[in-house]
Amino acid sequence: MTSTTPHDPRSASGADAPSLTSYAWLSIAAALVTIGLKTLAWKLTGSVGLLSDAAESVVNLGAAIAALVALVVAARPADKNHQYGHSKAEYFSAVLEGVMIFVAAAFIIYSSVVRFFNPQELENVGVGLGVSLVAGAVNGAVALVLLRVGKRHRSITLTADGKHLMTDVWTSIGVVVGVFLVFATGWNRLDAVVALAVGINILVTGWRLIAASTAGLMDVSLPQEDNDRIRAILDGYAVDGIEFHQVRTREAGRLRFMDTHLLVPGSWTVQRAHDLSREVAAAVRSEYPDLRVTNHVEPIEDPASHHGSSAAR
Repeated sequence: MTSTTPHDPRSASGADAPSLTSYAWLSIAAALVTIGLKTLAWKLTGSVGLLSDAAESVVNLGAAIAALVALVVAARPADKNHQYGHSKAEYFSAVLEGVMIFVAAAFIIYSSVVRFFNPQELENVGVGLGVSLVAGAVNGAVALVLLRVGKRHRSITLTADGKHLMTDVWTSIGVVVGVFLVFATGWNRLDAVVALAVGINILVTGWRLIAASTAGLMDVSLPQEDNDRIRAILDGYAVDGIEFHQVRTREAGRLRFMDTHLLVPGSWTVQRAHDLSREVAAAVRSEYPDLRVTNHVEPIEDPASHHGSSAAR
């Protein structure tokens, strides 16, 4: 007998996701503003470092659009062909963002190498750096909002976008410092060195995003501390001939799942086993309200009920 706990249908269908699309629009607006500001800074100074910063903002725009599409798809309710909802769509957005970051990094690294062998004087440095700092402030404010909302709703799309924007902020700071040093020292090749460092930093960010999103597509388990806490809750019911095995958890976008085999005496009625299953699930969901819990009830006396129990632990 398998028992699945009652839950808010929206938690399985992603029906609460449309409220998150407004944050994707915020990210799009920020990208458009910073593209304009950073392009202006590049035009004013001729700095390849500032050009690389502007190129990353173009990636931010593409990532924000991908995030919007992913959130819209993830919000679709469960249907005949997707009975667990569409929440994993968010992972594809994160993968795409990582790929776009790689493309931007390649462009930046190429431009930095060309500029290193063909250095040029920078112009209007003060105004250009001021414009770039304003763009960085815009990105920083939006990044903090996305990270906060992404953590609260466990949205990998918004979290990835927020982390990318925050990386962009540190990139902008590094570029500004580099361009200032070029102006102060007169060593024009330093501009290209800064741009190269930016490109390498972006590569690392892209790799981390792809690694995190592909782990989600592979049905990664909940964090170890959560698994340990869930196991402790179950152990509290493992008395008087009751056992649990094959306790498994997984994440799918913003949704989380847990299933286990609940072993009870074979003499119990279906009603008694069902009542215990609901009680156990309620205890778990008291600490993890959004967790979808499925208990498969088996007779403890049947040797087949214990098959695979040690491996699942």
